[in-house]
Amino acid sequence: MNALVVGGGGHGIGRAISRAFAAAGANVAVADIDLGRAREAVEELTGQTLALAGDVRSTSAADDFVGATVAAFGRLDTLVTVVGGQVAFVPAVRLHEMSDDDWDLAYEMNLGYVARAVRAALRAFLAQGGGGSIVSVGSVSGVMAAPMQAAYGAAKAGLVSLAKTVAAEYAADRIRMNVVTCGAIATAVANTGQAADDVPEIPLRRLGVPDDAAAAAVYLASPLSSYVTGQSLVVDGGVTVRGPFSV
Repeated sequence: MNALVVGGGGHGIGRAISRAFAAAGANVAVADIDLGRAREAVEELTGQTLALAGDVRSTSAADDFVGATVAAFGRLDTLVTVVGGQVAFVPAVRLHEMSDDDWDLAYEMNLGYVARAVRAALRAFLAQGGGGSIVSVGSVSGVMAAPMQAAYGAAKAGLVSLAKTVAAEYAADRIRMNVVTCGAIATAVANTGQAADDVPEIPLRRLGVPDDAAAAAVYLASPLSSYVTGQSLVVDGGVTVRGPFSV
């Protein structure tokens, strides 16, 4: 398998995903805005690797990432899109206080670039004769309310819809797309400030770790999930199934 991990592939969840794919035997291209960080990430991987740098907001970055991966490995089998969030890019405020510029940036960092990366991967998959898998890292904020982060939640909801549409449009081409819908994952960007194993609000009583998301991403890209497409695999410790009377 030849995989391209786009957006933050050199740190946090993206770096865990890169490691997990390499451990599963994949050749991995890591794309990050920081080339040094991408190079550090690939140094710990086995198999063929490629470090790439670029801003996902660039209209040409997606094509460049996919093209470089195909040139290095001969073909592309899996695209993983990772980077996202609101508080990492714009303030957490109530909707009426949010500026157009902040809304647009939150959309771009959570859905806009994903659409471009997916289009680039689809073109590569079709040129290879079909077949391929796309996995996007989403959030439970896309399937439930997102107070103070309306733009983030709306974009992540759009990500789920995008996966369903890609699944329907390209099933005949043996191309699948699924979403890893994450709950609270302990990363430097998340800055939770809470012990990972002491979170009473989460039924499993702990924050997730990047490896939790990475394992789900590998599953959704692998033949083990060959009959799964257009789905959202929720990795949240039980948050979205906890009702008001849960113990």
